[in-house]
Parts: sequence; structure tokens; C-alpha cells
Amino acid sequence: MRKKYCQVDESQECTESGHRTGLVLVDGKLVGILDFQSIMRALMPEIAGKLSDKLEALGLSIAFAEADASDFDDARAGFKERVLQNAMTKVGDIMLKLRGHIDADADLMKALKLMHRNRVTVLPVFEGEKVVGVLRDSDLFLATANILAD
Repeated sequence: MRKKYCQVDESQECTESGHRTGLVLVDGKLVGILDFQSIMRALMPEIAGKLSDKLEALGLSIAFAEADASDFDDARAGFKERVLQNAMTKVGDIMLKLRGHIDADADLMKALKLMHRNRVTVLPVFEGEKVVGVLRDSDLFLATANILAD
């Protein structure tokens, strides 16, 4: 689990990205996870969604896109307005559903197996009944790299 979220170098600039995963709580109970990719897919399906989402968001069909792309600029003209409209999407509509969690004292192999079995890239981390953070696949990758480097 990541404990440091931003490392400041001598230029006083953050050299590492910060929080990219949020926990969604209702009445203090964990109900879902919100990650950067989910937000991007909701705000800008033209960019972050699947190809069919991108084309649908642009108001284009696959056949139209293959036949004539001359109206592409017209379709992009309302991009900012669509992003602002999509920003009204409810968190509950785009959050990732919980598919497992892990105890803060669990070992690396248990985390790897749980992520693989549940096909998730992030797990909520608990100490008893209390949520204390999240464990991302990138955290596991970095931990594995550090182990192999020693």
C-alpha cells in the first residue's frame, strides 16, 4: 500500500503523481472505488472509452467513419460542452464495484493472487473493519521490482 503520494525534488515540484484512486463511502461504509480511468471514460468517452464508445460519443457510426470523415471537425466542435455535461454524471454510476479486499498484514503473494483471481487492478486495504487505503497493481509491480533488484 502506498504511503507517500508526492515526492518533491530540489526544484520544489512534485515528481510523482498523487492519488489516482478514491474510495466511495456511504454512511462510512465502503461501497465502491473510483479510479482515474473511470472518470476519464465518463468525461471523455471520445478519448478514454472503447472504440465503439468513442464513435458513439462523436455521433458517428463505424460505417460513416470509414466512408467519410469530412464532418469530424463538426463532431468535435461540441467537445467541451459534452465534457461539461458528462461532469454531471453521478459517482455511483461510474464507480467500480467492490470485488475483493485485503488485510493490511497480508503478504505480497496473497495480494497478487487476489487481484488475478478477481480480475481487478485495485484492492481496498483494511485494518480490522477500518479502510486504511488502497493497493494498486502498480504498487505491486514496484514492490516486486524492488524485491528483484535486491
